[in-house]
Amino acid sequence: MTWAADRRTPLFPLLLLGALSLCCLPALAEKPAIAVLDFELNDLTPLPGGPEEVSRAAAIRGLVETALRETGKYEIRPVDDVVSHEANVSFGYLYDHPDKAAALGRGFGADWILVGRLHKPSFLFAYLMGRLVETRSGDVIADLVVEAKGQTEPVTRRGAIRLAKQVDTALDLELGLEPAPP
Repeated sequence: MTWAADRRTPLFPLLLLGALSLCCLPALAEKPAIAVLDFELNDLTPLPGGPEEVSRAAAIRGLVETALRETGKYEIRPVDDVVSHEANVSFGYLYDHPDKAAALGRGFGADWILVGRLHKPSFLFAYLMGRLVETRSGDVIADLVVEAKGQTEPVTRRGAIRLAKQVDTALDLELGLEPAPP
């Protein structure tokens, strides 16, 4: 009996094709998109805003983006710095107004936006703070904090990587996935 002669047989290739396409759907699915804004420097020390601290704060965004990109789970959306600086009408505005941060993130095509701050209350330590905002609703998904003891580049790098891991864990929980082990 040939395939053309049997009425049930032509369904087999279609069923096989359907099963294969279901297996491949996760690979074809779009990665969740996240935008990371520049980290604002909130230096409360007696000599605030020195050039070293300004460059330290400027480096954090790239370090966090790199760590998130290396997970392979997210698309890092490019941020137009001019647009983001115009939207941040004063210090901490986007951090304190998640609805405005969400609108900015939607403009960049992101599902989430990370608004960051380098809070330095002492010469001995600083806090890398991040507020993760879902762009459709404007809801704060997580407030994240990492303490960095010291002012060196390796300390900042480790802190940024730990912050990115916290972002990854928060997004895993938001997406209903099993968080990666620490």
